[in-house]
Amino acid sequence: MARTSSLDEIGEADGWRCWLCDEPVDPDMSVNDPRGPSVDTRTTKAKAKAKAKSGGSGPDRLAHRGCNTGKGATAPEVPWSDDLFVVDPAPIIGSVDRLSRKGGREVMARCPTEHDAEAAAAWLVDRISRLEPGLALTAEVEPGGGQYLVSLRA
Repeated sequence: MARTSSLDEIGEADGWRCWLCDEPVDPDMSVNDPRGPSVDTRTTKAKAKAKAKSGGSGPDRLAHRGCNTGKGATAPEVPWSDDLFVVDPAPIIGSVDRLSRKGGREVMARCPTEHDAEAAAAWLVDRISRLEPGLALTAEVEPGGGQYLVSLRA
């Protein structure tokens, strides 16, 4: 994704959805409102300084002002849906970053039933398609030890 400088261009590219919480962003809301639009990068302030020195930086993304401000100097996190029944969920952004760089397989969560695992797998593929649009992923559900593992493969 090429770096753009206009909030409208970034909003259009991201479908006016916050990359952190995946909720709609109202383009007409004040940029000073916590639910208003803002431009964000995927890196924290400390990591951005290190990347600036090395010449690399991540793409600009659309975020609610409150989501953007809330992450501050800590690593951004994408929450799992409250509708899913998952155990030991993996951090989504870290897993997506590794899959983007290296490919391979990442175990994302355990689920008590196959139905729960299939729902989690479908949600992950859908959510990550908006988080990292250029990353082609497949989800796998595997039984084992009386539970089901949900993994992603790039």
